[in-house]
Amino acid sequence: MSTSVLAATAADASQRRDPAASRGRVVSVLSPKGGVGKTTVATNLAVGLAKAAPGSTVLVDLDVQFGDVASALNLAPQHSLADMVGDAASRDAMVLKTLLTQHETGLHVICGVDSPAAADGVTADDVSRLLATLAAEFRYVVVDTAPGLLEHTLAVLDQTTDPLLVTSMDVPGVRGLRKELETLDALGVGSPFIALNLTDRHSGMSVADVEATIGTGVDLLLPRSRALAASVNLGVPLIQSGGRDVMTKRLRVLVDHYAAPQRQNRRGRHLGGRR
Repeated sequence: MSTSVLAATAADASQRRDPAASRGRVVSVLSPKGGVGKTTVATNLAVGLAKAAPGSTVLVDLDVQFGDVASALNLAPQHSLADMVGDAASRDAMVLKTLLTQHETGLHVICGVDSPAAADGVTADDVSRLLATLAAEFRYVVVDTAPGLLEHTLAVLDQTTDPLLVTSMDVPGVRGLRKELETLDALGVGSPFIALNLTDRHSGMSVADVEATIGTGVDLLLPRSRALAASVNLGVPLIQSGGRDVMTKRLRVLVDHYAAPQRQNRRGRHLGGRR
């Protein structure tokens, strides 16, 4: 990423909307690499918010080339991201709403494209306009981004009010998280919420090790879960199925954090407790 791109994006970030005055919060789920459970976190968060306040939430799959939100929610969408940035939809919020896919929980969804080639026509400017329109129509806009910080994700950050970083409890994931935090700081994106996924006391790494490496506290610990594999394969998010396992309980804590913004977490005090 060039210095000029960082500088330009940081300037845009300085003008980002005040979330208190905004009509909607844009929660962007980010990760430094793939395979850390980012989509799992995004889909469960979005479903939880939609259940808490019907009609309030839209989930956007902005892993532009390889998004799998549709699979995670067992959806067969008639329209995809490419349709949402067409002329009619980009000009008229009412048209845009007619193209959204409806999930059985009441969640509205913009699913990813069918193939990487179909994503070629989706530009960063398209992404910015789409998210701005959605934020004017919905209380919560949850965005599942591609791993890393490529052009489309930078456009997402320009509209983001609540960055949520997800990584796994392993050396590559934690080192990647540190680099991403440093980059976000350079972009003017302050105080991301940090969720450490796939935590395991037998991994050879402690939460204290992670926090020492990244230079800040972790907000939420999400443990390994046997129920998660079945959830992913069935396309039914854990928070939808109403399980009582630890992972589902922690995901509910995450939903509560955004549904009740007055309950702020103090850095280094893990929401939901340790594992």
